[in-house]
Amino acid sequence: QVQLVESGGDLVSPGGSLTLSCTASGLTLEYYAVGWFRRAPGKEREGVSYISNRENRKYYGNAVKERFSIWRDNAKNRVYLQMNNLTPEDTAVYICAVAQAALGYIFAADDYDYWGQGTQVTVSS
Repeated sequence: QVQLVESGGDLVSPGGSLTLSCTASGLTLEYYAVGWFRRAPGKEREGVSYISNRENRKYYGNAVKERFSIWRDNAKNRVYLQMNNLTPEDTAVYICAVAQAALGYIFAADDYDYWGQGTQVTVSS
């Protein structure tokens, strides 16, 4: 059974940092592209970051460029999302998802095969 578990969400002050983890079981994560999405109250789901399954190409949504960083640890079957200089607009549930097939659009949610439950990130003073 495939399972994705996100962790690392927390309450943080503006300007702070967090590192989220997405840990997989039931599949070998290095063979999958991984996307991070977020959903804020009253807003549409938004693609945040993506790492491809071959060359580890990385992409970021416009709202998080220069502040977020994604990488893999294949030994731990895990993908991380480092988030710096957080603002209240980053408050959301952060969700990881994996896709085995090549994606035409990296944040096309329907093309992802498995999803985690999400971890809450709250940025507030």
